Amino acid sequence: MSQKMDYHKPVLLQECIDLLQIKPDGIYVDVTFGGGGHSREILKHLTTGHLYGFDQDPDAKANVPDSENFTLIAANFRHLKKSLRLHGVKHIDGLLGDFGVSSHQIDEPDRGFSTRFDGPLDMRMNPDKALSAHQIINESEDTELFRIFKDYGEINRPWPLVNAITNHRPINTTAELKKVLERFAPPQKHGQFWAKIFQAIRIEVNEEIAVIHELLEQATEMLNPGGRLVCMSYHSLEDRPVKNFFRYGNIEGEPNKDFYGNLIRPLEPITRKPVIANDEEINENPRARSAKLRAAEKIEEENE
Repeated sequence: MSQKMDYHKPVLLQECIDLLQIKPDGIYVDVTFGGGGHSREILKHLTTGHLYGFDQDPDAKANVPDSENFTLIAANFRHLKKSLRLHGVKHIDGLLGDFGVSSHQIDEPDRGFSTRFDGPLDMRMNPDKALSAHQIINESEDTELFRIFKDYGEINRPWPLVNAITNHRPINTTAELKKVLERFAPPQKHGQFWAKIFQAIRIEVNEEIAVIHELLEQATEMLNPGGRLVCMSYHSLEDRPVKNFFRYGNIEGEPNKDFYGNLIRPLEPITRKPVIANDEEINENPRARSAKLRAAEKIEEENE
């Protein structure tokens, strides 16, 4: 158990379980299985129900719980609807998504996610995926690199960084990339700078924001009335579409109202403000510091 928990210590574990309101005979989905921490806790609440876990990282297979109530689907959760249909599942009672990169992936130097260790420019959550960080850094047009750092790293002035990269190609490792961009890192915000750089590249490699958009649409369609959608985000790019979708029924955050001025949306937010970790959990698991947990419930058909 401890080895699996070290793979990726689950954040806001009890809060996630409480918000899911698990029915013992229900059908549930954990779209970010990882180390299985959240999944194992969900399984404790099931009797005749079933849990489907999604993970595109082959390493996650080592953490599969020994339970007849669990099925691991080795796929990106953007294929939620199609993959569940192949298992005969058309509707679900709840879904949990813990977005972002796992602790295990960050701590493996060969994966290239870490700002602390030298490793290849990879950053693929699915090692079989064609596009890697190496290709993005070495083959992207300068306008594409500008877009990546501006949109996904939220860097205000990316051009100097882009020019430094294009002038020093080829760049093969994370250490080489950091050496090229070292002079742009603010002395007092070194860690934050590198986190933004690596986040931007990682999101582009794995299409993380687009995948979240697709998940929200598919999950909402598949939820039974009264079913819960619970999402945990770690930065504003992940949290914003979740917040907008829960509140307004679309990722743009544009209110759509009926003749009487009532919002037209498929979900009713359960959390008016995001649930965050307390000081005790943050001390035990620093990754919890930036976590924001939101939940919404599928509106009953008679109220639609």
